[in-house]
Amino acid sequence: MSEDQRPSPLYKPASLFVTCIIDMIYPHTGVSVVKILEHLGVEVRFPLTQTCCGQPAFNSGFQNDAKQVAKQFLTAFADAQVIVCPSGSCASMVRHFYPDLFKDDPEWLERALWAANITWEFTEYLVDGLGVTDLGAHLPEMKVAFHQACHGYRLMHLDTQASALARAVEGVTVTDLPGADQCCGFGGLFSVKMPEISGAMLNDKMKGINAADADMIVTGDCSCMTQMNGGLSRQNSPKRVTHIADLLARGLPGAGE
Repeated sequence: MSEDQRPSPLYKPASLFVTCIIDMIYPHTGVSVVKILEHLGVEVRFPLTQTCCGQPAFNSGFQNDAKQVAKQFLTAFADAQVIVCPSGSCASMVRHFYPDLFKDDPEWLERALWAANITWEFTEYLVDGLGVTDLGAHLPEMKVAFHQACHGYRLMHLDTQASALARAVEGVTVTDLPGADQCCGFGGLFSVKMPEISGAMLNDKMKGINAADADMIVTGDCSCMTQMNGGLSRQNSPKRVTHIADLLARGLPGAGE
């Protein structure tokens, strides 16, 4: 099924796939996603048996291990009508790689194709799925620039959705980030297996961040955020990176009460 033939997510409850890193390290980002969805009147469901999407094992070549984790995902979300994920990386695993993972298993391939068709990255869901850009949010005047996380940008075509949401926030001005589409060097296990190359890529990324005329850098993946904030912290740079959901949630009506 092509992208323009996907079933509409309108008027359906959204099942939140929160991702491992948000669950374990950034639960407040998951809360931000829920606040935004409920602000829009979307019923949010959270399958309690969800774990990982299986991407780390898949990227390492451990296909059988990845299948076991993916089967748990497909079982946990078996009743979902729409799956929303605040990560282009994890969403792309389900959308693009689950069908490949189960290509030789007809029973699970059918379930994988079903999940791929109803899975949306968070900003994609808001802008392309619901047709929403203006959340009625407002923040103190600030300039923000966007880091384009690799999987979301290259596999999910998430190049304008997050910035459209930010531009609609009163007080926010979107500016350019030098090398916005340049990888931060994290790449999951890549940063562990090739730390020297990863570190060099991070240093290049931080040059762009520190040169940007922006008060804050925004991205859609907490893994990239972790990589960049770690480097910025070690440099004692005042710049920091935040997830788009956290930026938007802070500006919602009544968020400061």
